[in-house]
Amino acid sequence: MLLSVPVSAQGLYAPPSDELHPAPPSVPAYGVFCGDTLWFDTPEKYERMDRELMSFTYMHTTTTLMLKRSGRYFPMIEKALKAAGIPDDFKYLCVIESNLDPKAVSVSGAAGLWQFTKTTARDYGMTVNLEVDERFNDLKETEAACQYIKRAYAKFKNWYNVAASYNCGMGGVSSRIADQQQEAFEDLWLPEETTRYIYRILAAKMLFANPKAFGYDIKEKYSYVEPLHTVTVSGSIESLVEFANQYSISYADLKRANLWLRDNKLLNKEQRTYIVVIPRTKLHTR
Repeated sequence: MLLSVPVSAQGLYAPPSDELHPAPPSVPAYGVFCGDTLWFDTPEKYERMDRELMSFTYMHTTTTLMLKRSGRYFPMIEKALKAAGIPDDFKYLCVIESNLDPKAVSVSGAAGLWQFTKTTARDYGMTVNLEVDERFNDLKETEAACQYIKRAYAKFKNWYNVAASYNCGMGGVSSRIADQQQEAFEDLWLPEETTRYIYRILAAKMLFANPKAFGYDIKEKYSYVEPLHTVTVSGSIESLVEFANQYSISYADLKRANLWLRDNKLLNKEQRTYIVVIPRTKLHTR
């Protein structure tokens, strides 16, 4: 039996009536990810989705920050996904992975917006050493995530399984498909974290489509600020403090704009080429 959901005339979930203590939106009949439908037509699926809707509703600070940060990071992510031919819905993986916090580091050491481990980052062409960690380069890590997603889709031909593999690995999904003789995500017995991961993605998509249904009325989002300019570096920088002084910015501003610079110098023994951002340090004039 399908569970009916009250909707507004526009087809969106009606916002809660109690403004002081908003209730989470009702569980819809189904969710759609990359054009593929997942029906919440069993008690287990219904409860899983209900849990994630409640989670986004009641973790107020984190949810508010994610909604605000989307103005800064979604344009770059959406552009990269489109260029790679990947469905736009994959931007919600980034929401689940890091709460759209480029400084995020997990207990297992995964880092950045897309939470690559050191080993996987190197496998996908990113530099990770004591001086440079390109997992904190938002664009490079996004491009690496696109590589992973395309490779996973070539293997599974199923977007839900691709998303699941981002959590438990391609090998983890492949072995369970083989052992259980099932291919659809909803028919696989996966690690609890992985199963929850998919429902969180679907809940995140609902959240960003209609924040008011969750009790959030975001008046202003953070925006991306174009850098003053960039500097191409192929050699060594003995002191990033002196480098910052040359461009009339503080060392702190330089580091904030280039989180991938992990030391106070860039000796760059491999002579790689890096793009260093020189940020605008004043957003408004008085």
